[in-house]
Amino acid sequence: MKKTYKIDVDCANCAEKMQEAAKRTEGVKDAVVSFMTLKMKVEFEDGADPAEVMPRVRENCKKVEDDCEVFLA
Repeated sequence: MKKTYKIDVDCANCAEKMQEAAKRTEGVKDAVVSFMTLKMKVEFEDGADPAEVMPRVRENCKKVEDDCEVFLA
């Protein structure tokens, strides 16, 4: 399953850090962060619940870039 989330980040380098942090999160198969569109596309592992995984993604992103935001709709 793939989902797209709105993000708020200040620079392309920070977006890259967020992308790598999201990819390292348990339950995430792949993640792509676009600084230009301010969106994060997340592909979840089979059987993973996005409602449980995304708070961990957000937490991991904040560890590498504390002023970023991932809007969990």
